[in-house]
Amino acid sequence: MTPAEASVKTKAVCDLAPVIPVLVVEDPATARPLAEALVKGGLPVLEVTLRTDAALEVIAEMAKVDGGVVGAGTLLTSDDVEKAKAAGATFGVSPGSTPRLMDACEANDLPTLPGAASATEAMALLERGYTVQKFFPAEAAGGAKLLKSLASPLPQIRFCPTGGVSLSNATDYLSLPNTLCVGGSWVAPANLVKAGDWDGITKLAAEAAALPR
Repeated sequence: MTPAEASVKTKAVCDLAPVIPVLVVEDPATARPLAEALVKGGLPVLEVTLRTDAALEVIAEMAKVDGGVVGAGTLLTSDDVEKAKAAGATFGVSPGSTPRLMDACEANDLPTLPGAASATEAMALLERGYTVQKFFPAEAAGGAKLLKSLASPLPQIRFCPTGGVSLSNATDYLSLPNTLCVGGSWVAPANLVKAGDWDGITKLAAEAAALPR
């Protein structure tokens, strides 16, 4: 898969909803009901971060949910890419990008949102052919003001800002011309997941799905 083809596919994923839930799941038993709750609330795109021992099993379980589009986050190595795809991930997300990681994504036909936190990093990815990127860590890197400042000199690039994005500031990003969607963990708080409050998560998802963009 070429970078241009990958960007077309990741744009289609980003267009599905204004918010991509960023999920850190410890217990595989919660995977399916969590995914079902988020999809029911209008957030079909699910990013399962590879930050727990259960992550690959969680991806495999969530991939069985009707209407869900499951991807793997925190891709760092070529091994991560191969294991994520084998588990059922249909897209990937990385906090940054290295030539070796991007080579692996392209070789494994895994459309990926590569991370960039500066104009130089965004330009390097654009030079390779990636026109859809992750802006990370969004708030720490300069927030919506920085992202807005990139729109004029780099109009070819669209972003999914992630990192410190919440319900209170999501619209600051979504109102920008170079933002496709945002990534956030607030729609699946750990306390609700632990309590099995799937209706509560569906409610949060519906609130997020209604955000204007």
